[in-house]
Amino acid sequence: MSERADPAQEARRARWTAAGTGGLLACAGLAASVLRATDAEPVLVPAAYALGAAVCACAAVLGSRGRTRRALWLLVGGAMVMAFGDQFD
Repeated sequence: MSERADPAQEARRARWTAAGTGGLLACAGLAASVLRATDAEPVLVPAAYALGAAVCACAAVLGSRGRTRRALWLLVGGAMVMAFGDQFD
């Protein structure tokens, strides 16, 4: 007989995952933005990384407040913005 996990525990795990992933992607995007700003890159590249990092930071905040579905979509959008900026590199 399989036991089903507590729904509150599953929700808590989803919040921690969304908040942690958003924070990690925000830090990575911010670091990439700073590194690209010091190089002789077009302005669009560090701006895209910074914008993607800001979107991922918003996703981390939403995820920590329990809006995990919206946080997931913002994480996908932020990563796409950073990947789009990387294409100009």
